[in-house]
Amino acid sequence: MSARPEPPSEHDLLRWSETLSALARTGLAFTDNLYERERFEEVLSVAADIRVKADTPYDAERLLAEWTKTVGQGVPGYVTPKATVAALVGNDEGELLMVQRADSGIWLYPTGWADVGYSPAEVAVKEVQEEAGLETEVVRLVGVMDGLRLGFTRIPLYSILFHLRVTGGELRPHPLECEAVGFFAEDALPQPVAGPERWKGLAFAAVRGEPIEPYFDSPRTPPWQGEP
Repeated sequence: MSARPEPPSEHDLLRWSETLSALARTGLAFTDNLYERERFEEVLSVAADIRVKADTPYDAERLLAEWTKTVGQGVPGYVTPKATVAALVGNDEGELLMVQRADSGIWLYPTGWADVGYSPAEVAVKEVQEEAGLETEVVRLVGVMDGLRLGFTRIPLYSILFHLRVTGGELRPHPLECEAVGFFAEDALPQPVAGPERWKGLAFAAVRGEPIEPYFDSPRTPPWQGEP
């Protein structure tokens, strides 16, 4: 007798819900066929029910209304992940620049949304200057991470990581966004820190100048059920 499969985790339900929601909203953006629209609307409703099972504070009707408001027409309605840009900045001691978020108190490397009009590398430089007061130059691309797949976000999001080198400026926290900033060793990270098990080894290898290949999340088979 074969063993019963494990029930889906909260993380699985979250990924499946967001995937169905994106497919349904994109379908609505590209069709005027009434029959197809009804089917996509039904899929969107099912996605909302799944999300509630994974995220109990949500209300299915409210979530469905929020998703429906985001439906566009044609290419503007094609649902894609959001993007953030992260900056891994080291010093001569091999320590990593960390900032403490004012809204949550969580420590992490400088990161921010990918702004329109900026290249990803330009966003990385801007975030370090704004959050920590330092002028930097980009050294290399470190990797691209799927936040929803790895479990450190609850929305579809890609994080693009760059290694930067300090060229000037004065270390100081942003007066509104950050409580504190500083450089920290790999074995002495400040607390509470966001998900070091996912990025610590890669980040410190980069700032130490070690030869590393850019990280990316390898393809899964099938993508909806494969392990992260």
